[in-house]
Amino acid sequence: MATKAVTYALAPKKNPKQPAQAAKYYAVAKARGEVTLKDMATQIERNCTVTRADVIAVLTAMEDMICDGLRSGEIVRMGDIGAFRIGLSGEGAESVKDFNESLIKKAKINFRPGVALTGILGNLAFERVTSDGGAEEDSADSKSNQEEV
Repeated sequence: MATKAVTYALAPKKNPKQPAQAAKYYAVAKARGEVTLKDMATQIERNCTVTRADVIAVLTAMEDMICDGLRSGEIVRMGDIGAFRIGLSGEGAESVKDFNESLIKKAKINFRPGVALTGILGNLAFERVTSDGGAEEDSADSKSNQEEV
């Protein structure tokens, strides 16, 4: 079984308020890959008595329900996973009377994670990789390997 760890690489970043200062290195999360709807359906099928086709049908219907709920302006709660809602950004008006819908410039989907997702954050393991996603050698190991050559 693959190690369950969040992979990260180091990236130099400058403080825009102090551009003369040297960059500092920060961790940037790097994805190992992705989990597709088919992958989820296959894994769910292994863990219960429902077939993969049935799982895909349910997940597809759930996707439709989320979209319909958001289009209707509803908060879509996914139990302990979290909740989706529409957020708006735009320009302000001097008064309520002066406001019109043309001042709304953009709608976006906001997601607020629930306890099932926020609960994993305290117990994550981390693995450093190179910026291209490959495993990064320990600097001591790297040094000894160079001396052997």
